[in-house]
Amino acid sequence: MIAKRMITKLEGGSLIRKMFEEGNRLKAIYGADKVFDFSIGNPDLEPPKEVTDALIELASNPTPGMHGYMSNSGYESTRAIIAKKRSEESGLDIKADAVCMTVGAAAAMNDVLHSLLDDGDEVIVLAPYFMEYNNYIDNHGGKVVSVSTDDNFMPDFDAIAAAITAKTKAIIINSPNNPSGVIYSAEQLTKLNELLKAQDHVIQVISDEPYIDLVYDGMEVPAVLKYIDNVVICFSWSKSLSLPGERIGYTLVSPKNEDYADLTGAIVLSNRILGSVNAPAIWQKVIEKSLYAKVDVANYEYRRNLLYGNIIDAGFDSVKPNGALYVFMKTPNGMTDAEFAAVCAKYNLLLVPGASFSRAGYCRLAFCVSEATIKGSRQAFFAIAEELGIAHKAEL
Repeated sequence: MIAKRMITKLEGGSLIRKMFEEGNRLKAIYGADKVFDFSIGNPDLEPPKEVTDALIELASNPTPGMHGYMSNSGYESTRAIIAKKRSEESGLDIKADAVCMTVGAAAAMNDVLHSLLDDGDEVIVLAPYFMEYNNYIDNHGGKVVSVSTDDNFMPDFDAIAAAITAKTKAIIINSPNNPSGVIYSAEQLTKLNELLKAQDHVIQVISDEPYIDLVYDGMEVPAVLKYIDNVVICFSWSKSLSLPGERIGYTLVSPKNEDYADLTGAIVLSNRILGSVNAPAIWQKVIEKSLYAKVDVANYEYRRNLLYGNIIDAGFDSVKPNGALYVFMKTPNGMTDAEFAAVCAKYNLLLVPGASFSRAGYCRLAFCVSEATIKGSRQAFFAIAEELGIAHKAEL
C-alpha cells in the first residue's frame, strides 16, 4: 500500500488540473471554439527569438562535455551573469556563489524549504496563494500558517505579526501574485523587513518570483533584494520566456542574509539530495545567451484588458491585476466560489474556485489563452450575469 499521506493527497488532487481535464472533455464534445477554458496558467506564447536562436546555436555547435555534469549549483558562467543582472537591479554586490541553478521554481522552493525546516517549523503564507506551497512545506515537515491579505490582496501586517511564533521559520511572498496579480510596493516590502527584523529570531523571506517580468500599465516590481535583508529568491523562466516544460530556474540568497554562508551551502546540497543533481545543462547555456529577453508582454496586457473588460462589463467585480497571468474575480450575490463555478460551467466557461488558493468567495481566470477564447467568452459572461440577475455595465 502507498503512504497514507499520499492517499490523502490523491483524494484532494489539484482542482486546477481537474478543471483543465474537464475543459478537454468539453472541447471534445462541443468543439474548442465553444469552450472557454481559463483554468490553467500554461503560457501560450512561443519563447522569444533569442531563446530559439540560442538553442539552435548550441545544438549546431556542440562542445565536448556540454551535456555532462557540472557543479550541483550549476555553471559558474550562468550563475555569474544572473548575479550581475540582479546586482544591477538591486544595487547590491551579488556574487555567483549566491546563485544555485534549479529545475524550475518548484525545485528552488523545495531546496530552500529543505534547507530551512525542522519538523514542526512554521511557514507563513499570504492568502490567496499558489496552493502547491502547501505541498512544498509539507514535503519537509513544516506547518502552513495561512494569513489573509486585505480586500485588495495586500499584506495585513497586524495579522502577520499576530501569526509569528517561536516556531516561525519563514514567510513566503509572491509579487506579482498568483492568483490576484497584485504587486507589493517598496514601502510594503520595507515594512515587512522591519517587522521581521524586530523579532527575536531570524525569519527568512522566500520570494517566489516567476512573474516579475510580466507587469502591465507601466508598473515596475520593486527589487525585493533591495528592501528585505533575510531573503531568498526563487525564480523560474517558465513565464517570462514561455519555458514551463523545460524546468529551469534558480535560487539566490541575499548577501545581506544573516545565514548567507550556511544557507547557500545547504541549498546546493539540497539540490543534489532531493534528486535534481543539477539543472539541465543546455538550458543553463540558453539562459546565458537570452537572459535579458522577454516574451511579448504587451500581448498579455492586451488580453488581460479583454478579459477584465468582459468581467466588468457583464456586471461582475474584480481587482484589476497589475502583473502575472490571472484575474481573480469576486463571486456575485453571496454565492460560494464552487456554486459560481458550477453556473459558469453550464455555459462552458471554466475557472478555478478561490478556495483552491485559500481565498473563498473568488475565482481565478488565466488570460494566457487565445484571443479568440477571450473574445468568445464575452457572450457567456453576459449570459451568466443574466441568469444571476446581475445588471450589465456595458453592451454585449
